[in-house]
Amino acid sequence: MHTVPRVSAVFDDPNLIGSAGLVPVMRLAENAGLHELLEKQLSVPCPNSGLKAAGVVAGMLAGADSIDDLDVLRHGGMRKVFTGVRAPSTLGTFLRAFTFGHVRQLDAVHTRVLAGLAGSVPRLLAGAETLAFVDIDDTIRQVHGYAKQGAAYGYSGVKGLNAQVAALSSPTCAPVIAASRLRKGNAVSGHGADRLVADAIATAHAAGVSGQVMVRADSGYYRQDVIAAAVRAKAWFSVTVRMNPSVRQAIAAIPEQAWTPIRYPRAIWDAEEQRWISEAQVAEASFTAFTSHPKSRRVTCRLVVRRVERLNKATIAAADAGQDPLLTLWRHHGFVTNSALTAVTADETHRDHAIIEQVIAELKDGPLAHAPSGKFTANAAWLALACLTFNLLRAAGAAASARHAKARWATLRTQLVTVPARIAYSARRLVLHLPTDWPWAPAWEDVWTTATTP
Repeated sequence: MHTVPRVSAVFDDPNLIGSAGLVPVMRLAENAGLHELLEKQLSVPCPNSGLKAAGVVAGMLAGADSIDDLDVLRHGGMRKVFTGVRAPSTLGTFLRAFTFGHVRQLDAVHTRVLAGLAGSVPRLLAGAETLAFVDIDDTIRQVHGYAKQGAAYGYSGVKGLNAQVAALSSPTCAPVIAASRLRKGNAVSGHGADRLVADAIATAHAAGVSGQVMVRADSGYYRQDVIAAAVRAKAWFSVTVRMNPSVRQAIAAIPEQAWTPIRYPRAIWDAEEQRWISEAQVAEASFTAFTSHPKSRRVTCRLVVRRVERLNKATIAAADAGQDPLLTLWRHHGFVTNSALTAVTADETHRDHAIIEQVIAELKDGPLAHAPSGKFTANAAWLALACLTFNLLRAAGAAASARHAKARWATLRTQLVTVPARIAYSARRLVLHLPTDWPWAPAWEDVWTTATTP
């Protein structure tokens, strides 16, 4: 590729926009009730608060990860296709006016918008009529300086704010965000998670999830209140246990013949014996969790354990020599569950909990790249709007194509949103002229059709 000689550049065209995909995506949000809900639910003491919140969402869709970056909405002909675009300083003042109660109002809007998106784009939650997963985890968003309210050193040793997220998915659809909370940086993982579980399950049902819901979490959420919240909501739970004495005792009591080899990353299929030869095995036992609590709060469930051979120098040397090691050492990974799945299927399903890491990574690669304000409630509002934006872009991907339905945040933004266009007028109507031979034009047109069809 060579640069054409004698090229010059001038920023002088008032009819160009750099993010034409905002038009159908924000129309999709309008169809889901975003603007109406913001005007009705949000009581922030600022004029046009619903319009400003929608502006923050549009800026995040266009790639903004800080308040100053929201200026991406004020270029070229953007005012011809969007009304009420505000300056970043105005939007920053708006965010700083939030209180905790206003953030909870945003959470209510988020729940209803997700339900509206699921109704407009059936592919968004495909498969949830059979089985749906609510995955919970938290992450530290690193901050710098001394002006950030709530910033502290957390479990990772990093100074920041703690964002807790609950993702909703099914075996056949990509995850959306069902609930979120911003907490102080030194909050423990499971603090307040029982309320988050209840909110996430309620959001799932509001979005049309009719199948069995399973709550999955790591050992940071192995708490009586978290599991009790799942049980109260009639959901299955699958939570990693800490290796405390009672768990070790239950694992030691599992008989050797109860262990079943499973297909694992390094498993080998033995055609002669018709089975997987693997260093990973699964077994289960009955278990009563939280025995330190009163009897009424104890949980009787299944303890499913996966053990993996612990490789040391002696084991590796024996394997290289074609000999069986004298003693096999195992690493055990256990989780408790009340599901009706078999032990092997339950183990496979539990390992898929890692999908929440993808959601957190996409948020950090997008609007959660920074905690943009020094005020805690402003950052909490920013997180709530970021999660709403995540779901909106995920719905646009589901409307675009089966491939885009599972694409990552950056891919969706590049291929569907940040598409340049020139604005023209024809018969008193605005016409967007997009690039010829745009590789993802059919997918973009599908989003347009979904957003503009009554």
